[in-house]
Amino acid sequence: MKTSLVPGATATRRIDIDRDRTIDFMGEKARVYATPMLVRDIEMTCREFLLGHLDPGEDSVGTRVEIDHLAPTLLGMWVEIKVTVVEVKGRAITFEVTAADGVEPVCRGKHHRFAVDVKQTEARLAAKAQKAGLA
Repeated sequence: MKTSLVPGATATRRIDIDRDRTIDFMGEKARVYATPMLVRDIEMTCREFLLGHLDPGEDSVGTRVEIDHLAPTLLGMWVEIKVTVVEVKGRAITFEVTAADGVEPVCRGKHHRFAVDVKQTEARLAAKAQKAGLA
């Protein structure tokens, strides 16, 4: 991990809310940004940000998500996700997260990630697959 990863570092990503990111269980007139897709977009925003601060052969995995989904974002709108590093403790990174859709805030919370060595992770997963009888 590079020394450029410090508290206060921030990234913003704008996402168009397309049909695949919306709920469908309340009918066509109630298609809004689905919470699981919001969580995925937060994770991907943080991961993509971290890749610029990790060494070759490193990546990150999510370990915790704590969010309040405050308001609906309609199909066809956009949302802007802002992530800010609030703590770097060894390989553990904590982000503060906010999101807004141009009309109102839609999310606030925290996301925790852990920087990993990809080869070591692959070996650990292969060992677990073997124990589980999946190899």
